[in-house]
Amino acid sequence: MLIDAQNELDQVRADLRALFEIVPWSVEPMDAWKTHENAWRPASRPASPGWGPEDAAEIARLRARELELAELLVCHQYWTEFAPGDVQAARDALKHHREQEPASTAS
Repeated sequence: MLIDAQNELDQVRADLRALFEIVPWSVEPMDAWKTHENAWRPASRPASPGWGPEDAAEIARLRARELELAELLVCHQYWTEFAPGDVQAARDALKHHREQEPASTAS
């Protein structure tokens, strides 16, 4: 159950990252801007039309699911089986369980 929840959390976060790559940089419509010419770190952004309602709804849905899964993983009764000093290592092992699995061999 926890492995499935961790896998789904990883997928939800990947979906959010992919969506953030394609939506405009600003949630609301925003004019273009740039820092003044003597700025320590020059920056600028093009005008943004804002997020469309479909994108905003999908991001809200994914964020809500991300929160549900994170809460499930962090607050699960399973962690009470560990000594307080060992909980973090066990959570890290769950988070990185795919890296610990042996590589499958392709025929």
